[in-house]
Amino acid sequence: MMLGKRMTLTGRTARAILAGCVLLMAVGCTSVYRNHGYAPTDDQLAEVLVGVDTRGTVADIIGPPTAGGVENGGGFFYVQSRFRLYGPLEPKEIDREVVAIRFDGEGVVANVERFGLENGNVVALSRRVTEDNIADTTFIRQLFGSIGRFNAGDFLGDG
Repeated sequence: MMLGKRMTLTGRTARAILAGCVLLMAVGCTSVYRNHGYAPTDDQLAEVLVGVDTRGTVADIIGPPTAGGVENGGGFFYVQSRFRLYGPLEPKEIDREVVAIRFDGEGVVANVERFGLENGNVVALSRRVTEDNIADTTFIRQLFGSIGRFNAGDFLGDG
């Protein structure tokens, strides 16, 4: 029995214990990343046609949204976040993407926008908006542009 002897550590055992402690500390302080949510890729968004697709076809192409608009018939919102967990510290959001698909009154896609989070500010990364049929035309330009385009027969009933 070894009741009377003191236990001493040899150099090899001490180094093994020290290496084990260093390894545990290193593993405890490595970054772990977690992804939350879903945002469609640019390839998937390219399949969504502005002015053509509807709510149903968007849900079929991309999938159901993460969130819907708060108003009746609002847009679709897809939100994806990436968090970094570092040891005992609180998780930190390092990346966020929001894809917003808005619809017009008939439920047809009006625009597709992708937003990011940079330095705590929301930044528009890409935007596809339905073009209006009036290009850089003011009310006065429209009014004076129609002068001379009248047919007298339309007013006299001869047309």
